[in-house]
Amino acid sequence: MPKEEIKTTIVSKPHSRVLGVTILAIESSCDETSAAVCVDGKILSNYIANQTVHEQYGGVVPELASRAHMQNIVPVVDAAIKTANIELSEIDAIAFTQAPGLIGSLLVGGQFAKSLSLSLNKPLIAVHHMQAHVLANLINDPKPSFPFLCLTVSGGHTQIVLCESPTSMKVIGETIDDAAGEAFDKSAKILGLPYPGGPLIDKYAKGGDPKRFKFPEPKIEGLNFSFSGLKTSILYFLQNAGKSNLFKAAFTATEEEKKEFIENNLPDICASIQYRIVTILLNKLKKASVETGIKDICIAGGVSANSGLRKAFEETGKQLGWNTFIPAFEYCTDNAGMIAITGYYKYMEGKFAELSINSTARAEW
Repeated sequence: MPKEEIKTTIVSKPHSRVLGVTILAIESSCDETSAAVCVDGKILSNYIANQTVHEQYGGVVPELASRAHMQNIVPVVDAAIKTANIELSEIDAIAFTQAPGLIGSLLVGGQFAKSLSLSLNKPLIAVHHMQAHVLANLINDPKPSFPFLCLTVSGGHTQIVLCESPTSMKVIGETIDDAAGEAFDKSAKILGLPYPGGPLIDKYAKGGDPKRFKFPEPKIEGLNFSFSGLKTSILYFLQNAGKSNLFKAAFTATEEEKKEFIENNLPDICASIQYRIVTILLNKLKKASVETGIKDICIAGGVSANSGLRKAFEETGKQLGWNTFIPAFEYCTDNAGMIAITGYYKYMEGKFAELSINSTARAEW
């Protein structure tokens, strides 16, 4: 794989050496290789190597992701250790993403972590990727008080999590079909936007009218979500060149008419799609807050980087008297910093893993 296809993002600066509980963390659940060092709950370094090779395919190719992880993991871990200004001998434990994710990608990080744990004779800590997203809210101040609610939104997951302590969480609402992030990405693909399309919808939405086009909100009982119907509505809307979002036996709009409609109305279309996805998310979150009586509310996951969601979340919090918390942008997308903070809390409770533990694509809470 050509070296120029890999970009490295540094999201921390060097720190002087600090003695304390030191966790080396590794994240490789999808298409980003990341390593971080955490000392006494403070992130000293967080390196992320991104993979641009997937852009030409319109999505992540698992085999290519695994190969890139193998290429990146040694230099990324080395950079994280050097930036944190620590020695390998000072590491107290190695934390890694054990599940969920792409199995080939997880195996690269998992095997590296196991090898390091064995060679250094240090404890191994297995981390649930989505639980780590929740605990990203504990990296910086101010921090939420327990218990708190967290809306976790990503390309593969949409959940409302009740967090009672750093190591005690339960899902009280989740999608019954597609995730919010997938709704963004699939909508972008239908619009002809390049991968990754979610951030581009956010970009164009800033210049559009969010209430110009109406998309339906699914009526799902309880705290669960559904986005498959919304995606279908968006598809029919564009196939009808904006005249209707209902199915027709024969769509009358020509390809040229569809293309012209999208080109002339792209900001409004993106703003309307984003508005509906955000309202679906926040309406369920409001319901969860009422049912639990909890006012400390967080969001997390890759979609929490969406500016429309962040703004609406904070505005809703002010209206309803919530204490709202959002991780710093660099801790929203996949990163080892969130694995490190989760590993730190598990270390403090002595929750270690055996070397025989397996990486798995799916995982229960």
